[in-house]
Amino acid sequence: MVDRPTTLTNILASDIPPPVQVLSVSKTGIKLADGLVLSGPVIFLDGKVFLWDVPNGGFRSGVEMWAGWTNEHWSLFEVVVPKPEILVFGTGVRVEYVPPRIRSYVTGLGIQLDVMDTRNASSTYNLLAEEGRRVAAALLPLEPKLWERKKGF
Repeated sequence: MVDRPTTLTNILASDIPPPVQVLSVSKTGIKLADGLVLSGPVIFLDGKVFLWDVPNGGFRSGVEMWAGWTNEHWSLFEVVVPKPEILVFGTGVRVEYVPPRIRSYVTGLGIQLDVMDTRNASSTYNLLAEEGRRVAAALLPLEPKLWERKKGF
């Protein structure tokens, strides 16, 4: 059979990739709708999943949690175009207070930062993505997990 041009056009097709959808969040990780389980910190942006290298896997509480966090941990949002209107930040098992320096850095990029526990952040992300909003998610898992760095990368 030969591929031939067609006169039909899929009006529902889009250049915008489908959003990543979270199926569930548990101690083993964040399970996506396609069955992939992500056990460490991740960022969802423009239909893509990025492994997110954060200090201590994002695990400590209170002021200690933010030791070592710099603007570099959010630098992905500097270069992406178009920027998401909302960044949903899931801070693990419970909501953690985000220091003003981080909040002002993200909002200075023109992105609204919404902070909540990871389960609620995942649900909020799913809902906003389904509505077609320009939304991103930065999610810390419920249990500590550091991504391993491979030599040479």
